[in-house]
Amino acid sequence: MNHPCASSRNLLSQILNRYLLVWMILMKESAIAATPAGNETDLQALLDFKNRVVADPFNIMSSWNDSLHHCNWIGITCNISNGRVMDLSLEQLRLGGTLTPFIGNLTFLNTLNLLNNSFHGEIPQEVGRLLYLEHLNLSLNNFGESIPSNLSHCTKLEVLGVGGNNLTGVIPTWIGNLSSLSRISFGLNNLIGSIPQEMGLLSSLTYLVLYGNYLSGSVPSSIYNKSSLYYFTFTQNHLHGNLPADVGFTLPNIQVFAGAVNNLTGSVPVSLLNASKLEILDFSVNGLTGTLPKNLGVLNRLTRLSFEHNRLGTGKTDDLSFLDSLVNCTGLQVLRLGVNNFGGVLPKSIANFSSQMHTFALGNIPGIGDGIHGNIPVGIGNLANLALISLEGNHLTGSLPHTLGRLKNLRELYLNVNKFSGRIPSSLGNLSVLTKIFLEENDFEGSIPSSLGNCQNLLVLSLYSNKLSGTIPPEVIGLSSLAIYLDVSHNALSGTLPAEVSKLQNLGELVLSENNFSGAIPSSLGRCISLEKLHLEGNSFDGNIPQTLKNLRGLLDIDLSRNNLSGKIPEFLGEFTELKHLNLSYNNFEGEIPKNGIFKNATSLSLYGNSKLCGGVPELNFPPCTVRKASLARRLLAPKVAIPISCALVLLLILSCFLILFPIVKRSKKKIPSSTTERGLEFEISYSEINKCTGGFSPDNLIGSGSFGSVYKGTLSGDKSCVAVKVLNLQQKGAPESFIDECHVLRSVRHRNLLKIITAISGVDHQGNDFKALVFEYMPNGSLEDWLHPIRNLQFQKKTLTFTQRLNIAIDVSCALEYLHHFCETPIVHCDIKPSNVLLDNDMVARLGDFGLATFLYEESSKLSTQPVMSDNLRGSIGYIPPEYGMGGKPSTLGDIYSYGILLLEIFTGKRPTDEAFEGGTGIQQFVANALSNNVMDIVDPSLVCEQDFDEESEESECEEKAIRRNNEIKGMAKGSIEDCFVSLMQIGMSCSTNAPDERMPITVVFNKLHTIRNVYKDKA
Repeated sequence: MNHPCASSRNLLSQILNRYLLVWMILMKESAIAATPAGNETDLQALLDFKNRVVADPFNIMSSWNDSLHHCNWIGITCNISNGRVMDLSLEQLRLGGTLTPFIGNLTFLNTLNLLNNSFHGEIPQEVGRLLYLEHLNLSLNNFGESIPSNLSHCTKLEVLGVGGNNLTGVIPTWIGNLSSLSRISFGLNNLIGSIPQEMGLLSSLTYLVLYGNYLSGSVPSSIYNKSSLYYFTFTQNHLHGNLPADVGFTLPNIQVFAGAVNNLTGSVPVSLLNASKLEILDFSVNGLTGTLPKNLGVLNRLTRLSFEHNRLGTGKTDDLSFLDSLVNCTGLQVLRLGVNNFGGVLPKSIANFSSQMHTFALGNIPGIGDGIHGNIPVGIGNLANLALISLEGNHLTGSLPHTLGRLKNLRELYLNVNKFSGRIPSSLGNLSVLTKIFLEENDFEGSIPSSLGNCQNLLVLSLYSNKLSGTIPPEVIGLSSLAIYLDVSHNALSGTLPAEVSKLQNLGELVLSENNFSGAIPSSLGRCISLEKLHLEGNSFDGNIPQTLKNLRGLLDIDLSRNNLSGKIPEFLGEFTELKHLNLSYNNFEGEIPKNGIFKNATSLSLYGNSKLCGGVPELNFPPCTVRKASLARRLLAPKVAIPISCALVLLLILSCFLILFPIVKRSKKKIPSSTTERGLEFEISYSEINKCTGGFSPDNLIGSGSFGSVYKGTLSGDKSCVAVKVLNLQQKGAPESFIDECHVLRSVRHRNLLKIITAISGVDHQGNDFKALVFEYMPNGSLEDWLHPIRNLQFQKKTLTFTQRLNIAIDVSCALEYLHHFCETPIVHCDIKPSNVLLDNDMVARLGDFGLATFLYEESSKLSTQPVMSDNLRGSIGYIPPEYGMGGKPSTLGDIYSYGILLLEIFTGKRPTDEAFEGGTGIQQFVANALSNNVMDIVDPSLVCEQDFDEESEESECEEKAIRRNNEIKGMAKGSIEDCFVSLMQIGMSCSTNAPDERMPITVVFNKLHTIRNVYKDKA
């Protein structure tokens, strides 16, 4: 039992604590309310900061208003005692604009953190007036010019982060006077000159990032002597010199040590074994020689070890003996040692490597050294988390271990250019996430395993130059995921080409040359509309070139030589505007050679060995074609035969029309059945199944909503496939009509860039209410809206689209529109082109969806109709609707092109057409036009220039490799080249979205121009 005095003391203590808390609150409020002159200066500085922010997707600056004291604004922290601003932190908010020079008036500022935004212009010299500043982080923005010299006055600085900008000039020598500095990040800029010796004077330096610049000279020895350093990277510069022999003793606390992509020479110091805290050791792409220390495994904290692309090794049998010791590195994830001069065999000890290892790379370039010999140990199957195996270009022999099929996380397999033999193991079909298989230039024999058809994520399959025989399995030739290339050339494969080739609608290159394939080229090949390269030479294909190949207008390279093809050369080949090379030599073609397109360029064309051809351009040296006169008997008989044939044709036409139209008229009198399947699919889905697979239409499964309904994710009970279920809100005006329209459109179309429908449902729910829904293929990567504007979707907030991805998406959408406008039996106008209607599949291929507003053009014309429509039927979304629709114009293909133009500008600027910055009649077109001449890079989405994910706590410590890869896409090109690409893209967007419909660029021209931009980019990147 507690003593009464103790209870009294506890009660008194509680009362005093409450009074103390109230007093502290009152003191804070009184300090805020007391607005002295300095406090007012802070307010004015913050207001000028706000006024210079021109991009604010999260609407942060709207909270900076007079309804709250500025000390309570988002990102602001004030000192309780004097009310002065001491912390301005607005990291990762996508803010854009310039940094106000009045920032120097926040004289009590301790922290300025604008990490990962889109600020540009110079870093103001006035920052040097912030004498209390300890933490300055401006990394991952677009600041330019040189590091401001006045920063030398900020002698209390502990953290200086300006990495990931466009800074130029040299690293200033006064950096050595900032004695409190412990963390410096200058990475990913355009800095030149040498690393100042004065950096070695910073006694507290622990973190130094210099990667991704143009620094030259050698690393000062004074830095190698900074025993306090735990993180030091100077990757991707122009530095030379040796690593000091004693570096492991002078940097005893080093955890991350990286100097990849430089010009370093000399050996790898044995003293590194003393740096027992090392986690990342990466000096790839240099000129290092000698060997790696045999007892390297004493560095048991290693997670990444990379020395690829050096001159390490002697070519002798014991070169890889150090691998045995790496079994002690239980956290090792990345091992990259390829492209060196290592000899020897792969030790069986690799079976005991870390279970966390996901990258195992010992590949080589053929001809460099003797390479690695022996077999792949069976125990490699123990490394369950391996995502990449790279052993190409060696002298490995024997058969592949079936245990490779146990690596369920394997994504890339490079075993090409070795001496493997035996059969390709069928167990590879177990690797469901595999994206790339490279087995070319070996001695594999037997048939191609049909089990490879189970690799539903495969993008590349390369099997050329082996001894494979038999037919090509339909499961493999019909692997719809293949998108980069399929190459089985230089084998002994035979038989006909399966019709399943039609499923390769995403494939870029199909190479089947130098085999024994026979029979006709299947007409279904014409559905592979993404093909850019088609090589069938050196086989026994016969018959004509199918007319369906006219759909493959993106082809750049065609080789059908040395086959038994016959008939006339199709005229449509001359209409392929992208075609650069055509080889039809040594076949049996006959008749007149076309004279259009590529047939006008003899240097890009080969027709040798076709003795029955005639005509063509003179440079081809074929004889002229002669016109044969019809015989007298033929001329006399022709009229008599023509009359009865004409009559028969008329009767046949009438009968055909009756047979076709009668069931259509009969069906039109019926309502949509309770479960209407699209395109005659063999199965139906009931309301109960849809209700169950969406969890009773649970909000947890809601993935989107629109004007006419909501979309839910579901999992079908049968095959466990994921679907997207669009449930119509039948209370919404126009929803039933939208359902009918969408059903009609989706029943009529099929294209790789259109969202695939599984079935449509029209019936009643469990309460007897009308129910209508559409079931689509689920798109795992969401919509383009999610990626461009991820405000409400946490899944996408740390993801960005690269330049190549955006360009591919733009091409995909243009391809879909071209199909709808020109290749459907009846042209279709989508009427609602916008980011939320562009869905992205597992391979980031764009699929155009939501045809609820689409309309058929029963008169085939892309010209604008002058007949007015009622305003309440206005089709589209605000910002994307063409101006003529608002004036009563009917939906037209030119209206879709306008919406597409706006979409294209949005993709590359990152700005919506309804952005607040465009208020007052400016518009996204004017915004782009103002910058198009010489400032185009100022309006490009900033995330295209700096695209890495970032963790606030670790700053740049974990993103170096990602940053280098992603920035190389843009920074690897000459400045003028990438600017030219952006200018061309913006010009296309402007041309498509001009107010005058007749002046808009035709979608076919758009498609071709985008392809050209992509090819130019590939050539120069």
